[in-house]
Amino acid sequence: MALPKNVKITIAASLLILAVGGAYYLNHPESLASTQTTDDAYVQADLTTVAPQVSGKIDRVLIADNQAVRAGDLLATIDARDFVVAVNVAKAQVTSAQASVASLQAQLVRQESTIQQAQATMDADSATLKLAQENRARYRNLASDGAGTVQALQQAEAQLSIQQASLGKNAAGLRGAQQQISILRADLEKAKAVVAQAQAAQEDAELKLSYTRITAPVDGTVGQKAVRVGGFVAIGKSLMEIVPLKDIYITANFRETQLAHLRAGQAAQIKVDALPGETLQGTVESLSPASGVSYSAVAPHNATGNFTKIVQRLPVRIRINPNQPAARKLRVGMSVVPTITIDR
Repeated sequence: MALPKNVKITIAASLLILAVGGAYYLNHPESLASTQTTDDAYVQADLTTVAPQVSGKIDRVLIADNQAVRAGDLLATIDARDFVVAVNVAKAQVTSAQASVASLQAQLVRQESTIQQAQATMDADSATLKLAQENRARYRNLASDGAGTVQALQQAEAQLSIQQASLGKNAAGLRGAQQQISILRADLEKAKAVVAQAQAAQEDAELKLSYTRITAPVDGTVGQKAVRVGGFVAIGKSLMEIVPLKDIYITANFRETQLAHLRAGQAAQIKVDALPGETLQGTVESLSPASGVSYSAVAPHNATGNFTKIVQRLPVRIRINPNQPAARKLRVGMSVVPTITIDR
């Protein structure tokens, strides 16, 4: 049966509208939509790994799995006996080095007295030498006039020679005492350096002793706990993770075709798979400077052979707005579906 003409026109118009609408939909840029959604999104947090800074045997564990802790709380302790001994040895070395400094300082004071004594001896020798010179001159004059004996002159000259030799000897002793000051001062500086080195060793020993007390670096919840009493731990070995649940955020991996008008500050509605019926409010915080695959150890962009274009995804960080009771139920790794409202 032939269809009426108006029905044919209606069908043809409907097909034309459908074709135009389909063509527009297929060629319409995805980024022009008023909202952007992805199901490739997860709850994340900046986990802090707790690891010892010294090796040793664990003698106390003060926390349980999934326990909430605050920054500075004592989590576990390492047997500290070896480290206490090291501190005591370092303190003894500091005391010994300080005693050496005190001894050298006392020697310097005594050497100053020795120099003063040598200088006084020099002054006395100079006075005696002057007297000997005057005696020789007098006996020489007497001998030339016949009033004095040759023997007396010879004795005066001998005494003068003795005084000159004594003065030379004592002058050399004074110079030696003065040079000893420089030697003692150099030894004192060396001893002070030994003290500084010993004090640094003591500080290092005390620092290592403090590392036997393993404390929480941040507020959060204990996860992946792998520390037990009696277990031996090595430097850098992970003992547990601290998960800061108060600072969780969403990492949403949007397709590159969705990002043209997406920017920081835009509002986001977040549905959580684990919390049906709940919708959390968030805010776009930042966009990643590179796609996730760009950080791969193996270069994904092959410049040889056949090529298949794949739409890339870039991580977008979404902050959870405060004062939302349901946010306290979020845990790292949960799947979410964020919807970002695009405001132009």
